[in-house]
Amino acid sequence: MQPYELSLAAAAREIRERRLSPVELVDSVLDRIEQVEPHVAAYVAVSADHARRTAREAEREAAQGSYRGPLHGIPVGIKDVIDVVGVSTTASSRTRAGHRAASDSTVAASLRAAGAILIGKTHTHEFAYGLTTPQTNNAWDRGRIAGGSSGGSAVAVASGAATFALGTDTGGSIRVPATLNGVVGLKPTYGLVPRHGVTSLSWSLDHVGPITRTVDDAALVLTAIAGHDPRDPASVAVPGVDYRPGPEPDLTGVRVGVPRTYYFEHVDADVAASVRHAIAQLEALGARLIDIGIPMTRYIQAVQWGLMVPEATAYHQATLRAVPELYQADVRILLEAGELMGAGDHLRAQRARTLMRDAWARILEEVDVIAAPAVPMAAVPSGQETVTWPDGTVESVSDAYVRLSSPANITGVPALSVPVGRDTAGMPIGMQLLGRPFAERTLLRVGHAYERTQPARSLAPVT
Repeated sequence: MQPYELSLAAAAREIRERRLSPVELVDSVLDRIEQVEPHVAAYVAVSADHARRTAREAEREAAQGSYRGPLHGIPVGIKDVIDVVGVSTTASSRTRAGHRAASDSTVAASLRAAGAILIGKTHTHEFAYGLTTPQTNNAWDRGRIAGGSSGGSAVAVASGAATFALGTDTGGSIRVPATLNGVVGLKPTYGLVPRHGVTSLSWSLDHVGPITRTVDDAALVLTAIAGHDPRDPASVAVPGVDYRPGPEPDLTGVRVGVPRTYYFEHVDADVAASVRHAIAQLEALGARLIDIGIPMTRYIQAVQWGLMVPEATAYHQATLRAVPELYQADVRILLEAGELMGAGDHLRAQRARTLMRDAWARILEEVDVIAAPAVPMAAVPSGQETVTWPDGTVESVSDAYVRLSSPANITGVPALSVPVGRDTAGMPIGMQLLGRPFAERTLLRVGHAYERTQPARSLAPVT
């Protein structure tokens, strides 16, 4: 096995026990990037010289007994809406030409303190405002979409071009590409991970979180990046938590809610079958399945758009008026649409969100987690704009992908996507676990327990 094939936890163990050096790991990942990047285009920029220099420093520290923890010497790809000092944050947009970050974002500073090594900045759908990341190809089939908006991060992890990555999630932008590329994605509770230094799409929906090979890896990253920062008004002070799940896949006593409404409606048959099979596996591990209804489903799409669109437009207002021609057409249309929405629309969406949060809180008193499909279908071919369901309903691809993920953004609850199978074309399928606010340990425990019963997943064979 080559070093780039190691999970974060495995690589950390090898580095800690001095069987692998950070230099060897970084060199292996950089070689892998050189091999796969022409096929997948996951990166905006690769920081090879900086990564090698930092790896040598990490190696010296380890040799001197100064080991910073499980992220010490581990290569990370960071979504290009997250500031890293001295590095351009382009947000994959022409409007950011010549930009350089004057300081680290909070999460970049946390990763730096933990010893992680920036390997490069990964592509996003322009300003994270889309679900396809069109400049990046799916790791399993380059004729299919990567998913967005953290598509570059998911593809980098799935193809071995990063040991782990950071993404952002406003309506599913961590979980959607993680699912479509067969890796793990975690959207933490709103406020758990600070967003200072992260380009905003919609301030009341934005989250930062990890994309990793395994659930255990996601727990290691979350432990490093969670924490309070008063520079983010939404940041919540939570006592330091070690999110790593226990080794035994025992779910005795865990109550798993299985939706009878919404999450299994207009869902591909392969997706539904794979997720239900995974839920049955949770039951076999000792979990108790409880039938639940999802509240206020008719309002979900309107609330998501009613919050996101005007907030995004407000952020971009000055640039949109000064240089509208520099935006991609799909993003410009959405930003201009936001100027047509009145304050009343936004206020009604905020009120509906409050009612939705309350209703979800009542459900999550009855169950510990909710298990459901992460997305309604696997990755579609690039350029496909709509999907037609068996009942004749036609849905845009973007609406389809955001439909099952946006409730967690609206309510702020944590959500974890875990690979659970493949469709008939061999494309990855994912299960989504949702839980109570700040109950990430429970989600990670359940996801880890399921993962422990499955064969180890291989990297995408990019060709």
